[in-house]
Amino acid sequence: MSAIFSPIPELNLLKEFEDSLDGEPYARGFELFEYGRVSALGPEPPAELRDQLIPFAQATASGSFYALWKHDGGTDLATLPVIFCGDEGDLYIAARDLPELFRLLAAEDEGEPAHGAYVAWLERTFGLTPAEEPAAIYQAALVEYGRSFADWWLTFDDEDSIIADLLDELEELNL
Repeated sequence: MSAIFSPIPELNLLKEFEDSLDGEPYARGFELFEYGRVSALGPEPPAELRDQLIPFAQATASGSFYALWKHDGGTDLATLPVIFCGDEGDLYIAARDLPELFRLLAAEDEGEPAHGAYVAWLERTFGLTPAEEPAAIYQAALVEYGRSFADWWLTFDDEDSIIADLLDELEELNL
C-alpha cells in the first residue's frame, strides 16, 4: 500500500491485507472504500451527520455501509462504535468498536475465497478469533450505545422511521 488509507492503524492494516488479495472477497459484501466518503451519507447530509459519522466500508453488495460514530470526542478512532447504514433505510449499531466488527466479519463464513486467509490474518495481526456468538456482540453494542445513538439521531432527524427497529429493540430492553 503506497498511501495511508486512514488515521486508524487497524483499518490501515486491514487495507493492506485487502489489497494483498487482488480482489478476492474475504467477508460477504464487505469491502473498504475511501475513508470518510461523505457521498455515502446521501446527496446533502446535515453538517452534524458529516461531522460525527465516518463511512469507511461497504457492508453489502447492494449499497449498505459501515461508519464510525464519533459520539464522545475520543481520540482512539478504533474504539468508536460501528454503525450499519442500510441501503433500505435500516440503521443500527453493529459493534462497539472495530475489533468487534473484525470478529463479526470472521464469523460470517459464506464460502468467500479468502475467508480462511482473513481468519488467519486476524489471529496473526490482532490475536482475535471469529465471534462465537455474533448476537451477543450486537446485544452488547445495543445496550451500551443504543439509547445515546437514537437520541443523537433524533436531534437532527425528527423522523424516527429510519430508526424504528432500533427504538423498538430499546423499548423491549427498557433502555
